[in-house]
Amino acid sequence: MALHVPKAPGFLSMMKEGARYFSGLEEAVYRNISACKEFAQTLRTAYGPNGMNKMVINHLEKLFVTNDAGTIMRELDVEHPAAKLMVMASEMQESEVGDGTNFVVIFAGALLENAEELLRLGITTSEIVIGYETALEKALEFLKTLVAYEIKDIKNIEEVKKGIKTAVMSKQYGNEDLLTSLISEACVSILPEKTTFNVDNVRVCKILGAGLKSSKVIQGMVFKRNVEGDVIKQEKAKIAVYTCPVDIAPTETKGTVLIKSATELLNFSRGEESLLEAQIKSIADTGAKVIVSGGKFGDMALHFLNKYNIMAVRIPSKFDVRRLCKAVGATALAKLTPPTQEELGYADSVATDELGDTEVVVFNLECKESRISTIVVRGSTENYMDDIERCIDDGVNTFKGITRDGKFVAGAGATEIELAAHIQNFADTLPGLDQYAVRKFASALEVFPKTLAENSGNQGSELLSKLYAAHKEEKKYYGFDIEGTGSSLIDALEAGILDSYRTKEWALKYAVNAACTILKVDQIIMAKRAGGPKLPAQGGAKSDDES
Repeated sequence: MALHVPKAPGFLSMMKEGARYFSGLEEAVYRNISACKEFAQTLRTAYGPNGMNKMVINHLEKLFVTNDAGTIMRELDVEHPAAKLMVMASEMQESEVGDGTNFVVIFAGALLENAEELLRLGITTSEIVIGYETALEKALEFLKTLVAYEIKDIKNIEEVKKGIKTAVMSKQYGNEDLLTSLISEACVSILPEKTTFNVDNVRVCKILGAGLKSSKVIQGMVFKRNVEGDVIKQEKAKIAVYTCPVDIAPTETKGTVLIKSATELLNFSRGEESLLEAQIKSIADTGAKVIVSGGKFGDMALHFLNKYNIMAVRIPSKFDVRRLCKAVGATALAKLTPPTQEELGYADSVATDELGDTEVVVFNLECKESRISTIVVRGSTENYMDDIERCIDDGVNTFKGITRDGKFVAGAGATEIELAAHIQNFADTLPGLDQYAVRKFASALEVFPKTLAENSGNQGSELLSKLYAAHKEEKKYYGFDIEGTGSSLIDALEAGILDSYRTKEWALKYAVNAACTILKVDQIIMAKRAGGPKLPAQGGAKSDDES
């Protein structure tokens, strides 16, 4: 008779075998804090203009070399549930503002690290959470008084450059002037009068070869492909866009045609040809000089397109066809019918060009106000151009933030130190135990100037004492000078180092929410994973499920 083996006592007796359960301070809270600290520490070294790059190889074995926190987190498949909460908070920051993802993770990590010290002193998690939330409320209130600069005219390129420059500098230090000019020009040129600015309307086309200085902005769109026919250039062109193939239309029903002589066969083929020619002629009669199709061009169709001097461009991506329609003001047609004048688009010129070894088709819109602009990025490697694209994305998102709220605070760690000093004074006025958490909130803010200094090879603690001394003398815009020697200071407002007010506001909210959510967890219950045992790894070693 088989012996009945009793299940593990306690909570696990209710769960399926293979479930895991952790509870209490030691097992759950400290374990979560430790994972989040490690994660934040990884991203800390990538913060600021002198931040180091990370080499990330994702699950598809694609290589990324970048210091963009958003990309690092997206490509790393983070497993730990608490660290996942921090990733989710930074994803929310990405979708809300488009920048400041690193800020969220670093600040949440610093708050949790400080909370661990308080927990070891015997202060409860609820007191820490209340303290952090009180400090956040005070910080957001005080942040409004630290607005140092505001962009009033978003069509003024020089003003916009000031706002975008710092976001670009943090990713591409040394190339910020060139990239800021490109982004400002691309964004301002397509700014709509009434509707909101859409970040998708600034495209990036990466072309290998030359150097970054050869990059330029083109009003309209650039596609990395060649034309289908013989016509390679059209000026002041009306454009017809089709989503269907430009070819002889297949018959609706299957049938058998009995042909008795060669004459009948000739007449049958000629009938199809003349029908196709009539269709293309009717399109040419509308004034269309360019036909764009999402499908293929047949050989017979190309023959007639060349005959009527019509340029043929094939764009396989439906997304790009939609964007092109928006850029040239055309309507995509599902059948090969002649378009009306309202359905035709317009471009000042459509021409092929060769950039490096890459052939491109350029739809240029100089006279008419373009709805889409393209930044053509040149570079020596694909990885380098990918990093430039991420930097442009941050700049464009910063511009979108400017269109909503043009307020800026001083960068270079100046705002964080001013907030920390103010919150420390506020903590002295509190009677309860939550004053300790409020003080720790202030010291967590010190992590930003400290990280900027450490990533530039300077002493963080020496810089903090200098910053606090300067801020006591009412120099509230003083921050860390990354170009100076040692821990030298700089007036961030004069130097034009500005951070978006919206980015800071949302980043503080999301970081504190993530940290408080993680602190409130006192039990971790992990159900048994679905699926059978994993396949053994190469070398015959068994997986955990099998051993």
